[in-house]
Amino acid sequence: MSSLVEIAGQLVAAHAANTKLTTEELILEISKVHAALQALEAGQVVEGGVEAKTALTVKEAFKKNEIFCMVCGKGGFKTLARHLSTSHGMKPSAYKKQFGIPSKQPLSAKSYSESRKQMALDRGLADNLALARQVRMANIEARKAVPAVPVKAKAPAKAKAPKAKASPAAKAPAKTKAPAKERVEK
Repeated sequence: MSSLVEIAGQLVAAHAANTKLTTEELILEISKVHAALQALEAGQVVEGGVEAKTALTVKEAFKKNEIFCMVCGKGGFKTLARHLSTSHGMKPSAYKKQFGIPSKQPLSAKSYSESRKQMALDRGLADNLALARQVRMANIEARKAVPAVPVKAKAPAKAKAPKAKASPAAKAPAKTKAPAKERVEK
């Protein structure tokens, strides 16, 4: 059977595989886990300590070619929005608020943003956007120039009275006809 120190070491090693930790942080983590395991073995209740502090700073998390998640410490992302929603159930605004990231800071690697910008310029998307804005403004100005003609409201249509159903005898043509007048020739 493994000793508590070995179990604590395995737990911390698994945690350190996903999170960058300094040597001091590793030693402190091992001692905390070992103490918690001893308390559990003695039958004591172990309460969750203070909420774990992120080992990454904002500058460390946002690199030129990749971005790191400050919640779990995973890195290698070009953008972070999908990871936050699928892995942590967070929205980007909540993530930024939790870690004090400025609201205008994009959650993407700088090189990724630059490459997308360059691709848009190469395709002429900026010119298309400027042209669309000009057309939109021209349409707005044209609407302002033409005074709106008030439309008179139509009088409400009169309701038609429902027709009374005719009896089947009334619908049948009369069998007897009056004698036709004879023409008089001159």
